[in-house]
Amino acid sequence: MRMVVTDNKKRIYDIPHLEAAGMEGGHFFRLSRADFIKLPHGSELFTLPGRIPVGYDPAINKFSVFSNLYAVAAFTSPGYTVTHNTAYLESPKAAMLPLFSYGAVTSFKGEFYVAAVRVDRERRQDLRFMDIDNVKTGVKEIIKLFPKNRLIRHLKGCALTYGCPAAKNFFLKRYEAPLPTSPYCNAMCIGCISHQPKKGCSITQPRIKFKPTPGEVAEVALYHIKNVKDPVVSFGQGCEGEPLMVGDILNESIKMIRQKTSKGMINLNTNASLPGTIAKLFDEGLDSIRVSLNSVNTKYYTAYYKPKGYSFKDVKRSIKIAKKKGGFVSLNYLTVPGFTDLKGEFSAFKDFIGKHKVDMIQWRNLNYDPVRYFTEMRIKPAYADMLGMKYVINALSKRFPKVITGYFNPSNRRIKRGKRL
Repeated sequence: MRMVVTDNKKRIYDIPHLEAAGMEGGHFFRLSRADFIKLPHGSELFTLPGRIPVGYDPAINKFSVFSNLYAVAAFTSPGYTVTHNTAYLESPKAAMLPLFSYGAVTSFKGEFYVAAVRVDRERRQDLRFMDIDNVKTGVKEIIKLFPKNRLIRHLKGCALTYGCPAAKNFFLKRYEAPLPTSPYCNAMCIGCISHQPKKGCSITQPRIKFKPTPGEVAEVALYHIKNVKDPVVSFGQGCEGEPLMVGDILNESIKMIRQKTSKGMINLNTNASLPGTIAKLFDEGLDSIRVSLNSVNTKYYTAYYKPKGYSFKDVKRSIKIAKKKGGFVSLNYLTVPGFTDLKGEFSAFKDFIGKHKVDMIQWRNLNYDPVRYFTEMRIKPAYADMLGMKYVINALSKRFPKVITGYFNPSNRRIKRGKRL
């Protein structure tokens, strides 16, 4: 498994005498063939400026720095969780990396491989099934049907300008449709992809600038539900803040949807900061929530989310309310190799799953600089405390066999099918 590097002209080379190495929390790992999978379709390779690549030299049994070139990393397509970051050393003036995840890459028999595992086999966001011409046809058709709907025009930009797969699926009449509603947020997440005040990294997609009316939201949702066999519609997207901040719009939208149909899954992607609002939404017909977490340790949760006007206690209360109301609860578990798989984090997460009767874990990659994340968390993880991402995912699956393992918000049919696709 050869080390992969790139030069200042972005030409990629493999180094025959060095093996690809992985990194977790600043520690380097020698990797084997079993640690890699073939680079999934739709993944991207990145050059990491200011990062000197590190590989493993089997001739001397040591890690080796390859100067004057740059490290290469993979951003995996949806449905895959990175197990090791690419190994590198930062140069003194290295700028913060953009908001992506950075999987270790190797070359094997002329093809690229990445250190990752597949956690969801659904093809919901597989680019091979998202022909851009079909998306454009869907955009024209739906805008013609709803010419005054601002939310649909917003989703057009998401699909055609920013390549959002959720927006594409709406115009393709398949799977899950996004319902962005909130320009506001009550958290200042360090890895927010739509709002980065006074930061050295750019956002990946701008936040919605208006509040759609309940009628506009209901039009989008009802059109999708009508035209999709097993539909999901979701509040809480990457192009918005926290949807609970406009709870009145959500409440009225859900009421309007449920007055017309009982079909489909109405989901809320949320920070779960307002338990009272969540209770009202379930009373109106909300079916599920997906709660974003980087940790169940209050200290690290607060360091990442920087909540305003709420605390992690409110998040836990919201989950309890959702379960009491008969709702389906997923955790959007934002993972970082070297942090998520620490013994203490793993133990606390197991306890949390058991106590709160969570229905699903969505193993997502936290898009953030993999070295600077540990600075933000103010933690220097010990090599001996790392269990490995593969171990953590598999161990949770064995410990809680009824908890669904995946990546995407499940439809009603997926939930009935059970644990795996």
